Amino acid sequence: SKKQAEKAVHQKKEQSKTKCRKARRRHINLIAEFNHRQRKNIWLETHIWHAKRFHMVKKWGYCLGNSPTEKSYRACYRAMTKHCLLQDLSYYCCLELKGKENELLKQLARLCSTDTGLTFQETSCLSGRFEGSLNLYRADRYPEDMLGPVTFIWKPRDGSENRQLWIWVHPALKQDILRELKEKKKCSELEEICITEPVTTSVQEEKQVEVVMSLGNKRKKEDKEGEGAVPVKKIIGDGTRDPFQSYSWIAQTTGIAISDRSMEILRYRLIGPLSHSVLTETLKAASVQTV
Repeated sequence: SKKQAEKAVHQKKEQSKTKCRKARRRHINLIAEFNHRQRKNIWLETHIWHAKRFHMVKKWGYCLGNSPTEKSYRACYRAMTKHCLLQDLSYYCCLELKGKENELLKQLARLCSTDTGLTFQETSCLSGRFEGSLNLYRADRYPEDMLGPVTFIWKPRDGSENRQLWIWVHPALKQDILRELKEKKKCSELEEICITEPVTTSVQEEKQVEVVMSLGNKRKKEDKEGEGAVPVKKIIGDGTRDPFQSYSWIAQTTGIAISDRSMEILRYRLIGPLSHSVLTETLKAASVQTV
């Protein structure tokens, strides 16, 4: 039809205005595009690898790999049973609690029950040797008002009564659990003290992208002169955290500090008999130097 013909001509004109592949693939333009495209849905650090091999879905504010584009189920099963399979679970949210051990256990005991089995006070987990898992409930509401399942890891003791605890929650449960930890009557009159870092606003980010894109139109010699304006390749924000709000809170009465560490602490899962071998070959123990 006539409309379709006009539409095709219009699309050709738009395509002709876009940069050639050589210009698009220049380092300065690649970084700007990388940072710009993940503003609506947050990318994991392994996003590009997954995007080339998986059907991507948008869930919980993230863009995640859902199913492989090729029939690789047998390869995955073989890796799990005979070798090693790695999964990126960085979209899980990490809540960090700091404070005196007895205060932490006292407050957290109200969110779980010994009737369900494991609690935060389990000896093997409290020492920091093992990860624990349990179901959280609204304070003093067990067996009603379950919030959902979580996993937790205590930082090993360093001789001090102050301890550090990381609680890993699914992004769909994060806001409810964080709200429960922060509530005044649940956390001994928690007074919010904003501990934020300067966050680049979306308007400022847009201006940065515009500057970078305009730099990309100049010659390479000019790019070298303006190298300081080239942005760093980064993973922006967090799908469950508002960048304009505080991410750490302190309870004045108990001294317990709660921090939202989502997308700051990454998490990977290794499955298979060679998982330990992969870790020992990849990670090397650092030499501890005392000042």
